[in-house]
Amino acid sequence: MTDKLKLMKYAIDYLSKFNSSKKNLERILKSKIMRLKIEKKDKHKLYNSIPEIILKLENNKFINDENYTLSKIRVLAHQGKAKAFIKNYLVNKGVEKNVISESLSEYENINPDWEMDSANIFVRKKRIIKSTENYQKNLNKMARAGFNYSISSKILENS
Repeated sequence: MTDKLKLMKYAIDYLSKFNSSKKNLERILKSKIMRLKIEKKDKHKLYNSIPEIILKLENNKFINDENYTLSKIRVLAHQGKAKAFIKNYLVNKGVEKNVISESLSEYENINPDWEMDSANIFVRKKRIIKSTENYQKNLNKMARAGFNYSISSKILENS
């Protein structure tokens, strides 16, 4: 079995356990190649085969950035994460910004109050006690988490 086939098998095994973006999978495969104990020229050949492997996986629907982005938005929103946090997370995973904005707008069409729901989850998880004496401290905590002022103040005042 050639190293290229082994790398393809590794990518499929990784994708069977974890959902990933194309850029993130590329990073994973590069780090795998770096750990291999083979000659430098063989490593170079494997590095050059990564785009071909990712294209095959994409054509066979093993990897899809749009589905990955929507699923991550859904999961992170249910964890109480802010829109800014989600955008930053997806950018770090290598998803293109236009895919992120399209997916966020699609998710907002499905669930228009998701940011308020997410902020409520954040407040509950962090056990933020809503009182006037801790109002500024709680506002700061929500701002550091990525929630904007209007959402934070509505959540802290309405409860």
